[in-house]
Amino acid sequence: MQRDHHAVYVISVAAEIAGVHPQTLRIYERRGLLSPARTSGGNRRYSNADIQRLRRIAELADGGMNLEGIRQVLELEAQVAALREQVNELAAELQRLSKVEPRGRFDLVPLRQEITVFRRRPSIFEREE
Repeated sequence: MQRDHHAVYVISVAAEIAGVHPQTLRIYERRGLLSPARTSGGNRRYSNADIQRLRRIAELADGGMNLEGIRQVLELEAQVAALREQVNELAAELQRLSKVEPRGRFDLVPLRQEITVFRRRPSIFEREE
């Protein structure tokens, strides 16, 4: 995974791999769809993860989606991925806890129900003394 995020491609190579014009990459960056790494001299460098993102953008664009729609879809996909990871972590934690805790610890326990009157309201039918 670390290798996927290592930025090595210059803009012309990244554009060629992704099958788009270099100017398209600049537009995507301005629109917030892509955020390439920068060298100390300010040159853009693209990673394999950036190339995969470009391919996803192209897939959505080919489906007729505009750039703002694509940006929102990518944002939602990132949120879904983060939530899936969180669910997996919570499931692993629950599994770990279920092995540690004695069986039945998490079962529902019925409570006895009864009505308790804390303050009695006066009635018009009762005499006050």
